[in-house]
Amino acid sequence: MQPKPQKRHKALQPLSREHHHGLLLSWKIRSGFSKDIEPERIRVYANWFYENHLIPHFEIEEAHIFPILDAENDLIKRALADHRRLKRLFEETGDDVKTLNRIEEKLDQHIRFEERVLFPEIQKIATEEELLQIEKIHQPEAFEDNLTDEFWK
Repeated sequence: MQPKPQKRHKALQPLSREHHHGLLLSWKIRSGFSKDIEPERIRVYANWFYENHLIPHFEIEEAHIFPILDAENDLIKRALADHRRLKRLFEETGDDVKTLNRIEEKLDQHIRFEERVLFPEIQKIATEEELLQIEKIHQPEAFEDNLTDEFWK
């Protein structure tokens, strides 16, 4: 029996929606490989997504969300290590197939960790004032995708 999903506080909902788009990146990478799309085409999209969506997302989390828990908290240490690993993966050059497979896998694992473990813990501990501050700082924006090359279709 699956545990009932926890209702996300509205201050964290925009970040959860951004996580959804990150999961879609992982799906698009898998889809591209299943369709035998040239890895370079997938990499162009993945790099665009990283620069336009993941970097700003990581910055918001690291500056405003993670500090709600103690810096020595094991969940925060894991999330920060995941961010560093993903940054390194996106900066790798060379074997696009190997790198994209690692990005797809690590991004998927990281997002599921944040959604299932880290965010519920933050939500449990955060004060209403902290959540209101997050809400003020991080307003939801409409997701704009790069549809120049829809290789996943």
